Amino acid sequence: MASGGGGGASKMADKEKKKKESILDLSKYIDKTIRVKFQGGREASGVLKGFDPLLNLVLDGTIEYMRDPDDQYKLTEDTRQLGLVVCRGTSVVLICPQDGMEAIPNPFIQQQDG
Repeated sequence: MASGGGGGASKMADKEKKKKESILDLSKYIDKTIRVKFQGGREASGVLKGFDPLLNLVLDGTIEYMRDPDDQYKLTEDTRQLGLVVCRGTSVVLICPQDGMEAIPNPFIQQQDG
């Protein structure tokens, strides 16, 4: 299929862009504590104050969980207070609620039954 810059292609791109924005809805976590893992092994938790479609996050009351000097991917009990921070979306690997996650049914079981 040839790639061209027509009006139809622009409308299609807009629809895909809207779908991409709605895949991860962080609005339900606004003003709630979340835990974030970053590329390179760093972890932090804080109250989510804002976000954008690129996954840039604004966290308040942020605490960084310090890593073991011998093993960069192993966390220690030590923490440090960071306060209000802006997390760059390109470095975010994982976002989860601090108070745990809710269980959902396995979506792949239905496919195996059929």
